[in-house]
Amino acid sequence: MEKFPRPLDVFNSEVLQCSYGHYPWDDWARDAVAAGVSQDLAGLGRATMREAYQHDWTDRLKSLCGWYDRGRRMIKLAIRSPATARQRWNHLLATDGLRGEYDEATGEWKSWI
Repeated sequence: MEKFPRPLDVFNSEVLQCSYGHYPWDDWARDAVAAGVSQDLAGLGRATMREAYQHDWTDRLKSLCGWYDRGRRMIKLAIRSPATARQRWNHLLATDGLRGEYDEATGEWKSWI
């Protein structure tokens, strides 16, 4: 995965040049599994990295989701503390990058911003 400049602009990035199966999140998942991360946790990390880009999360969250270090910190976290990685990544996905939450009672999205 190439290191992208800051800030990461979703409309002006090398990501748009990628082909199916060769996006940065795909490459990251393969690297994570090769480093010893379980397949399911690598899949969750892949989804988190993908959503950070596609939903244009804040620059800080993109950094936490691997966009500026080729995902090295994500892999270290997943190996060192898989339960923490799973909890953090699930929370980021459930809140669309800390933007809100789905209200099961009403079936509506409640924005925090």
